[in-house]
Amino acid sequence: MPASASTALLTDMYELTMLDAALHHGTEGRRAVFEVFGRRFPATRRFGVVAGTGRILEALERFEFSSDQIDWLHDQRIVSDEALDYLRGFRFSGSIDGYAEGECYFSGSPLLTVESTFAECTLLETLLLSILNHDCAVASAASRMTIAAHGRPCVDMGARRAHERSAVSAARAAVIGGFGGTSDLEAAKRYGIHPIGTAAHAFTLLHSSEREAFDAQIALLGTGTTLLVDTYDVTEGVRNAVEAARAAGGELGCVRIDSGDLVAQAFRVRGQLDAMGATTTKITVTNDLDEYAIAALGAAPIDSYGVGTRLVTGSGVPTAALVYKMVACEGPDGRTRGVAKKSESKSTVAGRKTAGRVFDADGYASEELLVAGGTPEEGLAELKRQGARPLQVPLVRAGQIDAAAWSPEALQTAQERHLRSRNELPYQAWRLSEGEAAIPTRYAALS
Repeated sequence: MPASASTALLTDMYELTMLDAALHHGTEGRRAVFEVFGRRFPATRRFGVVAGTGRILEALERFEFSSDQIDWLHDQRIVSDEALDYLRGFRFSGSIDGYAEGECYFSGSPLLTVESTFAECTLLETLLLSILNHDCAVASAASRMTIAAHGRPCVDMGARRAHERSAVSAARAAVIGGFGGTSDLEAAKRYGIHPIGTAAHAFTLLHSSEREAFDAQIALLGTGTTLLVDTYDVTEGVRNAVEAARAAGGELGCVRIDSGDLVAQAFRVRGQLDAMGATTTKITVTNDLDEYAIAALGAAPIDSYGVGTRLVTGSGVPTAALVYKMVACEGPDGRTRGVAKKSESKSTVAGRKTAGRVFDADGYASEELLVAGGTPEEGLAELKRQGARPLQVPLVRAGQIDAAAWSPEALQTAQERHLRSRNELPYQAWRLSEGEAAIPTRYAALS
């Protein structure tokens, strides 16, 4: 496999040095269980959205060390020859369970549960966390934005505000959070997302007049296109846009406003459009939008929103702050026992968790139930006894990846799943103000 295609070095050095030390001590083969979870939410998040699982599975398919990567590790003396021999033939052979992509999650929720040898589990840490911490943050921000939009479409226009590769990942995560399109063509092609975009101010400035620019755009894209009307004067821009479409024999599809007081502008533009008889022409707005700005625009006659910077940077929460911790490990006697950190403010709960969601009499979620310890079968039995809906699904079994979880169809399924999951949450989950998580997390220990 070419080094450029391999994901094996998307890792921190200490994962390889831990592997090396375990090999020398003879403990690398001990069975272990690791979990990905978040300890707590920031005040601005009342729930999180699982996103990135499909990307993890696709990356895991390519998690193997190429010959030139092995040579580089050797030249840099990163690990011993014994460790290099282990890495040469590495393929993950364990199992992974996780929350289905699009599901809402809460404090302590085991988004992923990885079970294999210590060596295999430890090698995956950075890959899993780097994908989930980014994608969950973007999807959670996108969900808040689509809540604020109250059914009006939101589209991703953030590619120029992020690293070129993270912009592609952000577009996918935004769809899971409810967005309907992206300006990023790489994301559109790779993930089957609806591409959007027409022209920037530069196109208008290229021409000798605004009307000439609009005529040129309509000649290519048709009257259903979106015209940017605030390069010069908005009132004059709207008039030119409507007349250009009518001269081409149709009604203009949409006008875009990208500056100024968007609320006041939207009302003035809607009034002007209606007065000109362009009652079907829609209005879309851009310009540094986030969930709070979108909410403030709720009373304005706006039909859709284009969101950039705040979306791709998580709207103030650029990382989901997820961690990857060992919760069970095989001892020298061959028995697997729960293990936990006792560090102040960073303690963990021992034992593999089986996760479920409990609902009240009205059908709304009331708590996240995490059954700690025992086998997965025992955990599921306890969830059933307490009336909780199980949340985890198999993603990898004995190294075999569920390819359907990262197919193009999986993205639309994840978006639909998220909307259902979000609709199950109580009212406080939908508030944009700071506050506690929408539902509490409760642990139930199995002996």
